[in-house]
Amino acid sequence: MSSAGTWNRMDHRPLEGFVLAISPFNFTSIGGNLAVAPAIVGNTVVWKPATTALLAAEVIMEILEAAGLPPGVINMIAAPGAAVSEAAVKHSSLAGIHFTGSTDTFQHLWNTVAAHLGTYRTYPRLVGETGGKDFVLAHESASADALLVGLLRGSFEYQGQKCSASSRAYIPRSVWERLRDPLAAATEAIPVGDPAEFSTFMGAVIDEASFRKHEAVLTAARTDPELTLIAGGECDAEVGWFVHPTILATSNPRHDLMRRELFGPILTVFPYADSDWSSVLDLVDTTSPYALTGAVFADDRAAIDEASEHLRYAAGNFYVNDKPTGAVVGQQPFGGARMSGTNDKAGSALNMLRWVSPRVIKETFVPPTEWQYPHQDPD
Repeated sequence: MSSAGTWNRMDHRPLEGFVLAISPFNFTSIGGNLAVAPAIVGNTVVWKPATTALLAAEVIMEILEAAGLPPGVINMIAAPGAAVSEAAVKHSSLAGIHFTGSTDTFQHLWNTVAAHLGTYRTYPRLVGETGGKDFVLAHESASADALLVGLLRGSFEYQGQKCSASSRAYIPRSVWERLRDPLAAATEAIPVGDPAEFSTFMGAVIDEASFRKHEAVLTAARTDPELTLIAGGECDAEVGWFVHPTILATSNPRHDLMRRELFGPILTVFPYADSDWSSVLDLVDTTSPYALTGAVFADDRAAIDEASEHLRYAAGNFYVNDKPTGAVVGQQPFGGARMSGTNDKAGSALNMLRWVSPRVIKETFVPPTEWQYPHQDPD
């Protein structure tokens, strides 16, 4: 707004320094988004992609350059994370970090920035999307068929190696009794193999370290008295790092596997008494430190509304009668809060605004020529 005799306007400036974009292995498009979003509004970017996704990152750089991106605007580097932290994160011209990856890594970056605040030219802006222990909550009115599809697709697409993958589920016993056997059979029937084959639903996990972690979890689960193997449970390293889709049921709603992110194709289910719906809402909200994605399955509108209200802060992306994965830019901007990140919603204007530094300009056309105000006139 501009009052009479003045002109007020806003200048959206790029940040004063460079933005460090650190992208994960599991989403090629996110890698491009993390680097390009700050560049669109005028920032210089240093892009550090995951070492297990360098080829995809190089292809993105070739596409950007072919489209006319000037040299030096986005600068991709291939280096270990520790080397990046030592050089870029401690550099006095660091103006922001655009991050997607593990919670531990983001916390390390945040601590490093905090330890060097006195050396920066400006306070760096930290934008991060990290881990999740994403939930599926079913009401007794839920469609068993829709729930089955939501669990299979939400938990096992992309080997469960997406931060939004469902890895804990709360299902009423009346629904679980009807669902358990068909869900187990469908899980066992999932085609696992070469992702180049169109018939394949699941491939291998990303590397040996991921494989060994999940292998250890499944080995321990076999002797855990609080866990029951419903389907899967096998690991195969003969021709690749394959962890087969696995479903476990637990008698302990606060079991470690209901709290800890695994980042793989392991789903843990807690069957609850139908009458415990209200208390289960509290359980879903408080069990895990994360708040990335979640889904509720119900045909009862009152139950949907109750879950949506009660779980308002439990997930940055909340789905009703659908899997908690598959956010589409422009339709469901993605992000989470609590230990899942800063919830700056990649793919939305909210995220883009983090990479601009506004300057307000007020121009007065007829400046005052007397320093005293009228009420100070002795007359």
